[in-house]
Amino acid sequence: MSVMQVCVGIDLGSTTTKAVVLNDGAEVIGRGITNSRSNYDVACQVARDEAFVQARLTLTRNALGGGRLAELQNAFLYDLLRHFRHQQHLARLESLRSALRHAAEHPRHREQRSDIDALLDRMLAKMAELAAAHYQPLAIRKSDFFRDLAAADYMHIAEQVSDPKGVTFETLCGLFDSAILVTENENLEGDFERHIGAALERTLAQASGSLRSHAAEFARAVENARHTEMKLVSSVGTGYGRQRLPFRKEQIRSEILCHGLGAHAMFPHTQTVLDIGGQDTKAIQVDSAGIVTSFQMNDRCAAGCGRYLGYIADEMSLGLHELGPLAQQSTCRVKINSTCTVFAGAELRERLSLGQNREDILAGLHRAIILRAMSLLARSGGIGEQFTFTGGVARNPAAVAALQELVKENYGERTLNISADSIYTGALGAALFAQRTAQEAA
Repeated sequence: MSVMQVCVGIDLGSTTTKAVVLNDGAEVIGRGITNSRSNYDVACQVARDEAFVQARLTLTRNALGGGRLAELQNAFLYDLLRHFRHQQHLARLESLRSALRHAAEHPRHREQRSDIDALLDRMLAKMAELAAAHYQPLAIRKSDFFRDLAAADYMHIAEQVSDPKGVTFETLCGLFDSAILVTENENLEGDFERHIGAALERTLAQASGSLRSHAAEFARAVENARHTEMKLVSSVGTGYGRQRLPFRKEQIRSEILCHGLGAHAMFPHTQTVLDIGGQDTKAIQVDSAGIVTSFQMNDRCAAGCGRYLGYIADEMSLGLHELGPLAQQSTCRVKINSTCTVFAGAELRERLSLGQNREDILAGLHRAIILRAMSLLARSGGIGEQFTFTGGVARNPAAVAALQELVKENYGERTLNISADSIYTGALGAALFAQRTAQEAA
């Protein structure tokens, strides 16, 4: 068995917890993300376990080594991950079944217990069928979080099978609320070892002639990844909830420092970093080594952050991912007077009642959010020639467009960097700090 030394960074945000795994060459080999929750130990562990799963898939890719398999390995790894996630999902559905049955043992369900058990069996069987569709080739899932997928499927089925005169929809919802907390807080450590064998078997069974002819080589690569020991030598935590992380004090770093270093690692020439997360906004200036030279932070109010956008999405009965694309359809942007979360609902309802289009309102909301960020950037020292946008809001196309427009208006042409992995910036910085600690101790 080979041994690989790794370092881990954890970013415990207000909405999501992220983890990054680095090998001893400071290369990112794994990333993991999960919903943040009240049990920070569990959120930390789940994100870390997900990152280690991806790390083993990276080892599989590295073991294949390209060459004559280069054209086939991407297809193989795509299918392998798809089947692995499917197996993982089915296992968690079984866990959910057990938790639901346990919740149904409460005395208040005594008279309906047999009917509830029968309904739950039907519902879980249907959810298993839907899981297969979620992981079909090229399937588009609204979320990669088990809780989100399971909740959507469960509620849809519950509406169909519930009976106002028997087992009600409210009863089924209550059971789910109790059971999902148990299921999503389970430790995922060892999931790769548990499920990769079945995933490999399914991948090769459904493979085309070209893939199947190299089955032995693909299987060896997977076995190599499965049996490589990843020795954790150092870890560092950061983020909004960093004081609640299960780490020693010396393993905690400021999120400002981690975002600055992480952004520098992604884009070495960056001078300014804007991070808009779920609960706060950070404007950071860094030097040529990624060291923070100044910053401004809005952490006393959720206005202009991801939580604010989430509130708007709830008010409009939309998914958070739908806000940006809808805002981009605007033809006449509405000027928004306030981005205060407390008053957002009232102003939103007032503007809708006046007949203003929701696309135009959303376009105005996105511009107002970015205007708040521009104020922070100005107070931190302005915007350098290379400017990096990070955080969950960096995935919102309307926010990006508003930022590009306002930067050009106020500072002229600037190079705007946005990584597809920008949500992991803080975790990457934490992992790099962890690696420095390991090197100093060596």
